[in-house]
Amino acid sequence: MKKLFGTDGIRGIANKEPITAEVIFHIGRAGTYLFKDEVDTKILIGRDTRISGDMLESALIAGICSMGVNVLRAGIIPTPVVAYLTRAYHANCGIVISASHNPLDHNGIKYIRGDGFKFSDSEEEEIERIYFKNYSKDEWPTKKNIGRVKELPEATDRYIDYIKNTLPPKFSLKGYKIVLDCANGASFIIAPRVFKELGAEIITINDKPSGTNINFNCGSTHPAFLRKEVLRQRADLGLSYDGD
Repeated sequence: MKKLFGTDGIRGIANKEPITAEVIFHIGRAGTYLFKDEVDTKILIGRDTRISGDMLESALIAGICSMGVNVLRAGIIPTPVVAYLTRAYHANCGIVISASHNPLDHNGIKYIRGDGFKFSDSEEEEIERIYFKNYSKDEWPTKKNIGRVKELPEATDRYIDYIKNTLPPKFSLKGYKIVLDCANGASFIIAPRVFKELGAEIITINDKPSGTNINFNCGSTHPAFLRKEVLRQRADLGLSYDGD
């Protein structure tokens, strides 16, 4: 039975166990240990806008790099983008740092396989087994064998191109007025761009994340706010996102 992983990764109050920098550092090492026999291993990381994301991302990256594995840092992006980019960059796995629709003080991590699907229960149990038995304790590469971090400034553009290419030729939303409630979360950049590039007139609300306002009285858990704005703007429709 799993002790750390729940139905959607490891979650909890940020800076309280198990969502502390120390635990996440060692989870990063344990998860990386799964790929210790593979060549040119790389792990992609994306996160939402929570203030605790800086701390957890730093701990996770440190754990992975300390195992001699490189990190592809995609920055603030939604969970589906992490899944897509993990496949697109041929990463061994992806990791999302987010607690989805939960309040600001929560955070978590979720592992995604190289094929873009979430880790199975057995794979999560294996990470826990490595973590609790400290199998990675002797894996401390030095010199040029320490992992490095590569930024992915083109990640958003690459995903937007992918989304647009899944649509029929000449597909357009021209003439539509759409309200987007971005929940001050991970979709605040990508969502407006996608709809604008498809020709829609976009009105964005809750699109100014501060690190402390994610999901606060907005987003998918507070649809009444979006409903009022759609009626006020006389929009054709509204879409509401959650934090990731």
